[in-house]
Amino acid sequence: MKQYKIIVEKHSDGYIAYPLGIKGVVVGQGETYEEALADVKSAIHFHLETFGEESLDVEPPILEAFVAEAGVKA
Repeated sequence: MKQYKIIVEKHSDGYIAYPLGIKGVVVGQGETYEEALADVKSAIHFHLETFGEESLDVEPPILEAFVAEAGVKA
């Protein structure tokens, strides 16, 4: 089982989830964190079955991911 780093964003109307650094567009959504995560996992599985594992290869692989908030003067 291959591991992917997934970003899950909370918005006013639900959640959006997407894997980091992959080739191709794979997105999931849901009313809860869990639904969005399950949806993106399903989308990744479908993408792998349809286009093959090389379609989601990350080069170089992402070792860690961080979320930072920074103020920027306009």
